[in-house]
Amino acid sequence: MGIQKGKAAEQVNDFPPGIDLVNYGPELEDFTDTMGLIANLDLVISVDTAVAHLTGAMGKPVWLILPFSPDWRWLLNRTDSPWYPTMRIYRQKKKGDWDSVFNRIGRDLQRQMTER
Repeated sequence: MGIQKGKAAEQVNDFPPGIDLVNYGPELEDFTDTMGLIANLDLVISVDTAVAHLTGAMGKPVWLILPFSPDWRWLLNRTDSPWYPTMRIYRQKKKGDWDSVFNRIGRDLQRQMTER
């Protein structure tokens, strides 16, 4: 499920065949709508956006994806956030290396699904 808004929401059209993603972003009019949707999710995986902050502030599990050189608020060399106890941070270990980030996320997601 996606909750991307704006022009970036069109990226769902570029997904390879077999990956079916429903994007609810266009249906969300404000943060109240977004909170209502997040409240019904087990996990939000997000880039550095308002959705990551909102999910963390709600106390819901959120996995944040960050580039090698992130915004200052995410500090450095951490996999957690002092502001959001339910947040796990996935950072690039070297600039441009997204494959290792998404491989870690994939392994952790698979592990979490197995433990359920």
